[in-house]
Amino acid sequence: MSDAIHDLSQSRLCVIMNLGAGRKDDTGFARAVTQALKPCCAEFALRKTRRGSDLVDMASSAVADGFDVVVAAGGDGTQSAVASALAGTGTAMGVLPCGTFNYFARDLGVGETLDDALDTIRNARLTPIDIGQIENLIFLNNVSLGAYPHILKTRESIYRRWGRSRIAAYWSVLVALRRLRHPMRLTARMDGQSRHFTTALVFVARSAYQLDSFGLDGADAIRAGQFAVLVARARRPLPLIRSAFRLAFGFSAKDSDFDLILTDALTIETPKKRHLIAHDGEKTVMASPLNLKVWLGGLTVLLPADGVSKTRDRAT
Repeated sequence: MSDAIHDLSQSRLCVIMNLGAGRKDDTGFARAVTQALKPCCAEFALRKTRRGSDLVDMASSAVADGFDVVVAAGGDGTQSAVASALAGTGTAMGVLPCGTFNYFARDLGVGETLDDALDTIRNARLTPIDIGQIENLIFLNNVSLGAYPHILKTRESIYRRWGRSRIAAYWSVLVALRRLRHPMRLTARMDGQSRHFTTALVFVARSAYQLDSFGLDGADAIRAGQFAVLVARARRPLPLIRSAFRLAFGFSAKDSDFDLILTDALTIETPKKRHLIAHDGEKTVMASPLNLKVWLGGLTVLLPADGVSKTRDRAT
């Protein structure tokens, strides 16, 4: 897989900014991005939205308008939405992280601060990367079903009522798990084999950085183009709370909490016909069976030209 140094001066570049992402001064952020990138491009555009549901259409429109580079300014959900519109098009993606966890930006090593990420875009190489796909949905970090999607759903409800806080986020885990009384029965099919599980949580990882930060095995397999599929062993409430709590908030987990499957394609089948699926912090209802695969080289991104990661706390 060969990389090419990107000449930004010859590029038409469009920044898609999610005004609802993170806690930032939107006006100052937009001014800093414009001042840093507009003088360097053949053409520059900044398009803003407060609606996450607009992001895919906005990125698709930027591709149709002939922009060579589309930069996603937002958190992991924003990056995933923009990537889904750019995958397979040949249009390159830049990343300006301004979310909570920014796993995708950290995994790429493009920089966790605005200044570092802008420097990457100005001095970049074009690199194809592998991405995840579940049915027709693109994901960059993870997909999960069972307890975790319900934690996200419950968290949103608690946030709306009580506001955003760490205590409210932790409370959402306990409330969601109280409601999940019955584990899932599922069959995972891959490489011509089938494995049967009874579990309350399945976590399909595509982010090596995220697994490293959790302290879990599988990061090297992800770097080699595979999924790391974590199936929670716990069925009783207290052990399940421990496992789900760690995954939900990025705390160190234990390999003994999970069965690990390494594969580049699998099908998950359950007796239940429809499931709430979490993907890069967003939620979608999907029908069983669920088909997942790694799309090798599916997305072209801008990475630091010198090949040196700008992620300060990268665990390798």
